[in-house]
Amino acid sequence: MKAVILAGGKGTRGKPYTEFIPKAMSPINDKPLIDYVVKYLKSFSFIKEIIIISDFNGLGGQVKNYLSNQKNITFIQDSQSGTGGDLLHIEKNLKGESEFLLWFVDNLCAIDVKKMQETFREKKSSACIATRTKRKEETGFAVVDNGIIKEFKEKPEMKLQLSECLGVYMLGVDIISRIKKLKKKQVNLSFDILQKLSKEGKISAYDIGDIEWLDAESPMILERNEKTVKKIIKQMGL
Repeated sequence: MKAVILAGGKGTRGKPYTEFIPKAMSPINDKPLIDYVVKYLKSFSFIKEIIIISDFNGLGGQVKNYLSNQKNITFIQDSQSGTGGDLLHIEKNLKGESEFLLWFVDNLCAIDVKKMQETFREKKSSACIATRTKRKEETGFAVVDNGIIKEFKEKPEMKLQLSECLGVYMLGVDIISRIKKLKKKQVNLSFDILQKLSKEGKISAYDIGDIEWLDAESPMILERNEKTVKKIIKQMGL
């Protein structure tokens, strides 16, 4: 199996930091975020190659400079054609594969990729998305009875009514032919492809359970969630 890391994007949520460094290079203990993602993916013996898509002519060049001496990493230039459109450029790289892992670089999580693959295959999916049904809130809550606060709940763990979709997907290679058929310059993977597949019952969900997850959109978020970051890195075995 091959893993694809999407490390492009404009990083608008991470400004002003991402005006100088791509979010993939956000520092964690003197190492960039993408270093942890790459090392974690390499810890799975069945992942033979990692393909990184980014704007290497721009800020993404920092990513390539950092990882260029590592083995089994391929760099593909971001074509600015959307999260789906960029996948057209890796069709040759996926020759002979039946599925691949797609990991958005700002997802920091020790997802069990092997179990996710098993879910993907058992459900005979075209796609499998990592999800979660509970999360720890960043603000305080209150128990209110008839307009009176009875109790405070500081940053509680909340049960979600809907499953939250995370940025880690297992995709069948046939997804690329679906993208081709659209013949669009910009293809959003979620809205243009996965939404339709969900109506066909071809997308499975892999719930991460009690494993921590963080949307590492900027150095500020990483710093503010230092305890969570340390816990995730430990869960990753790094």
